[in-house]
Amino acid sequence: MHILVTGGAGFIGANLCRALLKRGDEVTVIDNLYTGKRENIEDLPLRFIEGDICDRALMQQKFSPDLVHFDGVMNLACPASPPAYQAQPIETLLTGSVGTANTLEVARAHKARYLITSTSEIYGEPTVHPQTEEYRGNVNTVGPRSMYDEAKRFSEAMTTAYAETYGISTAIVRIFNTYGPFMQPDDGRVITNFPNQALYGTPLTIYGDGSQTRSFCYVDDLVGGLLAMFDSAERGPINLGNPQEITIRELTDFVQTVTGRPCQICFKPLPGDDPTRRCPDIAKANKLLQWQPHTPLKDGLTATWEWFQR
Repeated sequence: MHILVTGGAGFIGANLCRALLKRGDEVTVIDNLYTGKRENIEDLPLRFIEGDICDRALMQQKFSPDLVHFDGVMNLACPASPPAYQAQPIETLLTGSVGTANTLEVARAHKARYLITSTSEIYGEPTVHPQTEEYRGNVNTVGPRSMYDEAKRFSEAMTTAYAETYGISTAIVRIFNTYGPFMQPDDGRVITNFPNQALYGTPLTIYGDGSQTRSFCYVDDLVGGLLAMFDSAERGPINLGNPQEITIRELTDFVQTVTGRPCQICFKPLPGDDPTRRCPDIAKANKLLQWQPHTPLKDGLTATWEWFQR
C-alpha cells in the first residue's frame, strides 16, 4: 500500500515509517519539522515533503488524486510534549482542527483508510481508573494543557463526523505514554528527562512527591498496535498503552539501574493539571486487535538509554 504519514519525522512517526517500509509499504511523509527532525528519516527510502497540514492549498496541490494515489492516511501530526504545545497553543489547536479536516479531505479524495492518533490526555484528571474508552474524561478546557487536550478531542469529533457524513473508513486510537528511540532529549516528558539528566550527571527532577503514576509503553509495541488498528475495520476509539502502572518515584529507580549512574533527586512543584494517575484499560485492543504490549520496562529503558548515549 501507499501510506501518507503526517508527522512522520517525529518520534512515533519515524518508528512507524520504519515498520511500514519493513513490511513492504510505500511511504510519503509530510512534516513541518516543529518537533520532528529530518535526520530521523533521512536514511529511509520514502518521499518527504516539508509542510504544514494546516495549509489547505499545499495539501490539495501535493496530494491530488491526479498526481498520486494513497491507500491510507495515518495522521500523527501534533506536538505531544507539554513544552512544545504550550509554546505554540494556537498552532496546536489549528493542527487538531484545520489540520485534521485537511487530512480527512485527502483520505476522502483517495477513498483511503484514515487513522488519527488521539491521546490519553483527553481523559484529563481521571475519576475512573483504569481509563476505558467509554469514560468521557475530566478535562479543564481553560487550563495550561487545554490546547493539546481540546485539539485532540476535536480531532476525534471531526474524524467521527467525516466517517458518518461521507462514509470513509476511519480509525481513532488513544495513545498512552510511549517511549523509545527517536525521542527528543529536551521534549519535557519524564521518560526523556530522567535519562537525559542521568547522561549529564544532573539530579533527576520529580514534580510533586513522585506518587503520581504513569503507564509506559515501548514504541515498538505501540507501532504494532497502530498497524493492527489500521489493518482492521475497527473505528474505535481504542486505547493503546501499557497497563503496567508505575509511580514516578519508582521510575527513578529503574533509570538508575539501567544507566548504572546513581543520581540525586530534585523535587519541584507539580505543574497545573498534571494528572495524578494514568493507566489504560486495553481490553478492547486485546479483544478486537489481538494486541497487547510485550516489552518489559527495563528492556525498553535500556534501548532508550542506548539511543540517548548515541
